[in-house]
Amino acid sequence: MEGIVQLRKFSQIDNKESFFDSLRADYDGFDTWFRSKSEQTAHVMYNESGKLDAFLYVKKEEGPILDVVPALESGDWLKIGTMKINPHGTRLGERLIKKSLDYAVVNGINQVYVTVFPKHLALVSLFKRYGFIEQSRKQSERGEELVLTKQLDRLQNDILLNYPVIRTRHVDKYMLSIYPEFHTRLFPDSILNNESYDIIEDVSHTNSIHKVYICSMDVSALKRGDIIVMYRTKTPNTSAFYTSVATSICVVEEIKSRKEFTNAADFIKYCKDYSVFSEEELQNAYFEQKKHVFVIKMTYNVAFRKKLNRKRLIEEVGLDASPSTYWGFFKLSEHEFEQIIIKGEGYESLIVH
Repeated sequence: MEGIVQLRKFSQIDNKESFFDSLRADYDGFDTWFRSKSEQTAHVMYNESGKLDAFLYVKKEEGPILDVVPALESGDWLKIGTMKINPHGTRLGERLIKKSLDYAVVNGINQVYVTVFPKHLALVSLFKRYGFIEQSRKQSERGEELVLTKQLDRLQNDILLNYPVIRTRHVDKYMLSIYPEFHTRLFPDSILNNESYDIIEDVSHTNSIHKVYICSMDVSALKRGDIIVMYRTKTPNTSAFYTSVATSICVVEEIKSRKEFTNAADFIKYCKDYSVFSEEELQNAYFEQKKHVFVIKMTYNVAFRKKLNRKRLIEEVGLDASPSTYWGFFKLSEHEFEQIIIKGEGYESLIVH
C-alpha cells in the first residue's frame, strides 16, 4: 500500500532499489548485512510509483554498549539501526521518529540511541529537536559517527525535548471534539478498526508529531503544556452513545486567535503543514464571519489502546450525562483524566504526575 508506513520482512524488500544507494555508500557490506536480516522486519513506506520513500529498522540491545566512547550504560536500549527517507516536505522523518519512540514505549524500553554521520545535519537536528543529545562517538573504518541518545525517564523542562512523555502537574486537562473525517487524517495511529487505511495519505499533517486544529469554539483558556484528550464525534447515522470515542492525548504547544495573524497568507503559512485543510479551505476559515477562529498547535503523544465511547465515559469515568452538556470542548477534573488514562490503557509510563 502506498503512503502507509507498514511492517515488511527484509526478504520482501528489494535492496537493489536506488533508495539504498546512499546507505550502500556509507556502509561497506550493506548488502550482506541486509540479506542477513531476511526474517527480521522493518517499517517501510512506498510511494504511488511503488518505490521506497522510507525505511526504518530498530532493534533491542542489552547494555552496556561498548563499541562507542564513552560506553552507554547498562540496561535495555532501543537502537535505531537504520533510518532513511526520501525527503519531499511531508514530515516523514518525524513519523519515523515517532514510530521508533512508540516501539520503545510499547516494549518498556526507556533508553534509545542512534548513530549518525555528522554530515547528515538535517537528521541530527531532527533528532535533537525531540530530546536526543550527543553522548558518545563511534569510530570505525567508515569514519566517526555521532551517538545520539534519549532517556525517556529523564525529563527536561520542555514539552518537545520530553516527547512523547507528558508532565501532568500544574497543567489543565480538557476534552476536545473532532469530526471523524478530520480525525482519521490527523491521527493515523488512533484510527478505528472499521476505518480504511487507504484514506491516510503521505502528507505532512498525517506524518507529523505536530498537529494543528482549527475551530470556532472559544478555546482561549488553553495554554502551553495543557493536555487535550481528543474525542472523535459519532459516525454518521449512528448513536453518539456508542460511536463517539476518546482516542488519544495531545499536548498544547501554542494557541493563536485569528487577530494574531497579520493576514490570510500569514495564517495559511502557519497552519498548512500541520492541519488537514487545503490552502483554499484555510483561506475560507480565515475569512469566516464567526466570532472566533482559534488555532491550536499541539503534539500527538499517546494513542489509546482501548477507545472509550461516550457510554463508558459517562458510566465508568463519570463525565456529565445531562443532555444539555456540550461535548465540543470542556475541562476535565484530575480524577476524570486519570480514569480516562487507566481505562483507555494509555501507556501510563508516558504520564508523569
